[in-house]
Amino acid sequence: MQLRDKPRQARQIRSRHLRLLVLSLTTLVAISLLSRLPAWSLLELRSFDYLSTVDDPRPPPGGPVIVAIDEPSLADINAQWPWPRSLHAELISQLRAAGARVIGLDIIMAEPSNPDNDAAIIKAVGPDTVLAGDETLIETPQASQLIRATPLPQLTEAGAVTGIASIDLSGDGIFRRIPGYEDGFAAMLAKTSGTTRASVPAGQLVQSFGPARSYPTVSYYQALDPKSLLPPDYFKDRVVLVGLSLQNAPAIDKGGVDAFATPYTVHTGKLVSGVEIQATIYDNIRSGLSIAEARLPTVAACIMISVLLAATTVWRSTGWLTIVTSAAALLAFAAVSFAGIRLGHIFVSPLGPTVAYISVVFGQAAFDFAEERRNKRQITRAFAQYISPDLVKRLSNDPSQLKLGGERRTLSVLFSDVRGFTTIAETLKDDPEQLTGLINRLLTPLSDVVMDHGGTIDKYMGDCIMAFWNAPLDDPDHALHAVRASLAMQAAISRLNGQLEREAAALGRKPHVLKMGVGINTGECIVGNMGSTRRFDYSCLGDSVNLASRLEGASKNYGVALLLGEETARLVANTYIIVELDRIIVKGRTVPSPVFTVVHKADAKALIAHQALIDAKYAATLAPSDPVFDSLAADIPELAGYYAIVRDGLKEGGE
Repeated sequence: MQLRDKPRQARQIRSRHLRLLVLSLTTLVAISLLSRLPAWSLLELRSFDYLSTVDDPRPPPGGPVIVAIDEPSLADINAQWPWPRSLHAELISQLRAAGARVIGLDIIMAEPSNPDNDAAIIKAVGPDTVLAGDETLIETPQASQLIRATPLPQLTEAGAVTGIASIDLSGDGIFRRIPGYEDGFAAMLAKTSGTTRASVPAGQLVQSFGPARSYPTVSYYQALDPKSLLPPDYFKDRVVLVGLSLQNAPAIDKGGVDAFATPYTVHTGKLVSGVEIQATIYDNIRSGLSIAEARLPTVAACIMISVLLAATTVWRSTGWLTIVTSAAALLAFAAVSFAGIRLGHIFVSPLGPTVAYISVVFGQAAFDFAEERRNKRQITRAFAQYISPDLVKRLSNDPSQLKLGGERRTLSVLFSDVRGFTTIAETLKDDPEQLTGLINRLLTPLSDVVMDHGGTIDKYMGDCIMAFWNAPLDDPDHALHAVRASLAMQAAISRLNGQLEREAAALGRKPHVLKMGVGINTGECIVGNMGSTRRFDYSCLGDSVNLASRLEGASKNYGVALLLGEETARLVANTYIIVELDRIIVKGRTVPSPVFTVVHKADAKALIAHQALIDAKYAATLAPSDPVFDSLAADIPELAGYYAIVRDGLKEGGE
């Protein structure tokens, strides 16, 4: 539980929710601004590259066949490029004879060449032939000029169809969009082949079909003799595209002639030939596979939904589950975007929702982390003076173990006091530094013992220490740890006395001998932060605390250094030898409370005799002349002082 009472916890929750709301709104504004940057659009397109190719789609059936001007053809024909147009004329004739439905030459023939060659190509072309044109924008400081290169007029007069083969590249140099030409090369191929579409989806995203050479491809020299070099009916009723397409696709870092980067380049690093790109555009038009980009309202709605999901994820808290949920959400965004591409031919970029989700979730996680660090520092400041560093670390790592503001708990409470310290202080009243030093030398080892045994130091009252166990952290063996601490405190006092004795001997002075009494009681208490709103201490209250204090004060009356309450004695009876000494009445109670102490060595016979003495004492049948006093003092020397006090009390009562 947090280091606050319920009203403050409610305020903290409201503050957290308000902060989350502000973070969500800030994220929406930030994304709306970022989306205007060119880099944002390129990142969205790069996400499209991955999503549109992740399942490795291949060309649809019945698509174009490519006749490649490639390395084997260059070697077989053995002519300098550009090849004579009479050779292209021969190719057209062979393809037409082989049953090709439409023949597209991705070769610019805008200038006259050898008259005989030009005559051959003019004779070969017809309405089933699409010849490539080109459109180039030349920009100078003075003006921009659009130059369009088209085939020779004689070719179009002979029936050939012109198609502009120019393509548009995105800002990162990757081909992704249907060219915006109604008379584009692929569009005219589709029209000539009889594909009926209302219009060319200009500007829409292209669905790529594999890396380079994914389309059925034969070499140019093979197409010149299809009967001998190709399977029967290879070109029958097919759209055939002719153009440069090297077998060894050029790498993106080396570039190439009429070769471009496509979405598949992110996987292969290879460029795709221009003729294959035209085939891809043709299939997108023919099969209606081009992909429209989602409109702004749709994108905005997706981002808002993402922000709401993120806010829901971190509404209560953040933790390891947040990471798992976030990973699932991000995968879901990508899956939805992929489904849109495949099922609806629409691209909703996952970038906006992803960035929005991450910003809200990890932004709130950062706030929560900072709040947790503050809580840890508060816990450390609040408890470093009370409990051991190990317990402080446990509390700061898991504040849920802590409950402040008051709770009812069973505690083992310890009071310790140095007997006769007032007299010692009186002798040192003219030397306050020595007195202060002595108190510090006394309290330091005693405090260390308490904290080393898992206790919480409540307060110092002069030379007195009040401590308790089982709060703020649970301690199932709190009584045992309290008793062990009390015995260790007695050992620490003995070591300090030895040091003081040696120091006094060196100075030729009489040493100050310190003796300590300890009282421990276990019972139900109220524990929590107590004090004013500006200053408070972590403390405990209750009858059990009062009895522990009473036991400490009464210990000197029984000649022992340690007195235990009844519940404490019961809880440690299996570990230590516990003997009953008396019954006392605490202020506010009417029933006497038995008190006990710990002895280190006693046999069963002596313990039975001791209990018989106690029973006789309660029954008022014990006489000071009873020899049991002497025998028990010999058998249990630790209680010799106690037996002497009881005997003297009987003598005084008898008088």
